[in-house]
Amino acid sequence: MEYLAEIHLEIDIAAKPIFWLGNFGVTNAMLTGLVGGGLVLGALLYVGNMVRHKKYNRFVGLVQWVFEGLLKQIDEIIPDRKLARKITPLASTIFFLVMINYWLSVLPGLDTIKINGVPILRSPTADLNFVLALAAVTVVAIQMYATKYLGIFGNIGRYVRNPLKDPVGWFEGTLEIVGEFSRGGSLALRLFGNAFAGEILLLVITILTSYFAVVTLPIFIVFEMMIGFIQAYVFFVLTLIFTSLAVSHGEEHNHPQSDHSPVISTNAITEVMK
Repeated sequence: MEYLAEIHLEIDIAAKPIFWLGNFGVTNAMLTGLVGGGLVLGALLYVGNMVRHKKYNRFVGLVQWVFEGLLKQIDEIIPDRKLARKITPLASTIFFLVMINYWLSVLPGLDTIKINGVPILRSPTADLNFVLALAAVTVVAIQMYATKYLGIFGNIGRYVRNPLKDPVGWFEGTLEIVGEFSRGGSLALRLFGNAFAGEILLLVITILTSYFAVVTLPIFIVFEMMIGFIQAYVFFVLTLIFTSLAVSHGEEHNHPQSDHSPVISTNAITEVMK
């Protein structure tokens, strides 16, 4: 008990700047984000080049297997095949970007390299700025897809109704506006909470197990990598579901020729949100 009482555990929610470019502070999360983005871009370019030249190895096969699974999920959720192909680059990139950056947060020794007492690396998924920006990009992209699919006035019609002629529709549109903000917030806060909690968990396990951390830490690292995969998949699926809900408004009148209709129940959304 005395040992636990003497432990000084310092936890910073905000990412800290390592150096400044004028008045702009470059934080440790930004550096890690650049590394993570570079890894994703490099891996996908490598796989694309290998597939183009019909060369295969285990890594290429693994990435292809994951991508085919993502593509199948997109086709099952998005109501129109043409729209599904348009959203594939965004949704797939989000999945790989979130997963790789989450995994960077569980690498052993990530926060041991410091400059002026500040860890040089920190996962951007544990930075509220990054997850809010990622959620904002997703919400804006969904609005763009909905506008292209339904038209400008068709998309506005999801939110704006005449309260005198259609009071129920007006109330529904008001809830839809509130829902857009809550969806973006839920996307960001869920990812941030899990990533930040994962970093704290590994730090606490390392301190509590002391010399035995070499045995216990790998177990929790594997566990957190699984959590990272799940969180990336949840972000990916929710992006598809929110897009499908947006474009499904008035679909019977605007797009009767769609390849298949969205079949998304409230229970299904609830299960993914848990």
